[in-house]
Amino acid sequence: MASITIRNLDDAVKTRLRVRAAANGHSMEEEARIILREAVERRTGPQNLAHAIRTRFAPLGGVELELPAREPMRDPPGFD
Repeated sequence: MASITIRNLDDAVKTRLRVRAAANGHSMEEEARIILREAVERRTGPQNLAHAIRTRFAPLGGVELELPAREPMRDPPGFD
């Protein structure tokens, strides 16, 4: 197994890590390993915004919108 040393870590970040680790029943070291593992294993999300939105709201059942009927286009303005 490899080791890593993190220098110049803000005290506030260390405190939040300690609190998060305690809440999850882990040591700070184990919590840091979990965070790093999740960060590097995270897959990139969909590249298409419509797909991302559809994926996010699909579990909610979707929404059916009533589309208004199309009307004929109006005549373009005259510049006489």
